[in-house]
Amino acid sequence: METITRRQFLRRVACTSCTLALAELSLPLSSPAGKGGTADPKGPDSPPAEARYYRRLPNLEVECQLCPRRCRVADLERGFCGVRENRGGTYYTLVHSRPAALNIDPIEKKPFFHFLPSTLTFSLATAGCNIHCKFCQNWELSQVRPEQISSFYLPPAAAATEAQRQSCASIAYTYSEPVVFFEYMVDTARAARKKGLRNVVVTNAFIDPEPLRELCRQVDAIKVDLKAFTDKFYREVCNGELKPVLQSLQLLQKHGIWYEIVYLVVPTLNDQEEPIRKMCLWIKRELAPDVPLHFTRFQPMYLLKNLPPTPIESLERARQIALAEGLRFVYLGNVPGHEGENTYCPRCRKTLIRRLGYTVRENNVRKGTCRFCGERIPGVWG
Repeated sequence: METITRRQFLRRVACTSCTLALAELSLPLSSPAGKGGTADPKGPDSPPAEARYYRRLPNLEVECQLCPRRCRVADLERGFCGVRENRGGTYYTLVHSRPAALNIDPIEKKPFFHFLPSTLTFSLATAGCNIHCKFCQNWELSQVRPEQISSFYLPPAAAATEAQRQSCASIAYTYSEPVVFFEYMVDTARAARKKGLRNVVVTNAFIDPEPLRELCRQVDAIKVDLKAFTDKFYREVCNGELKPVLQSLQLLQKHGIWYEIVYLVVPTLNDQEEPIRKMCLWIKRELAPDVPLHFTRFQPMYLLKNLPPTPIESLERARQIALAEGLRFVYLGNVPGHEGENTYCPRCRKTLIRRLGYTVRENNVRKGTCRFCGERIPGVWG
């Protein structure tokens, strides 16, 4: 196979809407580590970086303290995510500076509807995830180990440089689960901020409080995929837990970072009205009525190909429940052209942002306020 440099690779990509596919490349692992996992990459042949948030145990075991699983990992074994390995009592991340997917996306694709609309974001992801959703749309990336997929050497400073060169306003840590490439994400976010770029995270929020606090200090916006509002769904469909995700949302609200919530409506599994109503009431009570909530249409994928796409009526019903319970910014996703894609002023009800898919057709937000009545519209607008 051909081995090329980072710049040669990116120069071959002529269209910003095109995924920077890595499947045909054969590129070496990068990322050395300093004390406490601070990466200082010197080249693609450097050893892996030491992980953060773990503690050493007797008999060369370690306990990962990054997510609620708290994996106890024996020597030469890996945690649940498959990208963190114990080598002689030191825990390493195997994916620092090694993304397996790169893309330039509109920020609306994440989706962020109240964060720098109409801008581009430089999306990157490595292999791995710390839960296992049966409906995962990126399962070929998230449910594999790093040696099972082609990857690309792109250290933090280089990622920030490329994002700037591609005229992106931000870097997005997305597609798989950024929690499992925490060290790479944080180091890249720091490099991006030095260049005046923003950082956004698309996550399941299945993360321990302390690393989440650190993440909040380094990034500018977080989109949380709230899979359902029952622990049964999390256990049986996602191999995860609901409570830690709710605690993460409360921490985001307390920290004051901008965040939005996406709820994928899966027919027969999490589309019942009562749990949706309880979720909306919880968001209003524990978080805020201004938190944008996106109800997104499910498409048969991965291990749930037996279910049909979400009926539009189910999405509309969920949106009406949320609005009736007092949430002010409720959207529908994966339904291009639906009025539920648009942002409306909660006071005068005029259309503030008109969207068609990932494209903004009209924007009437001026310096964070409604152009028509002056109502403050929460978000990050510039």
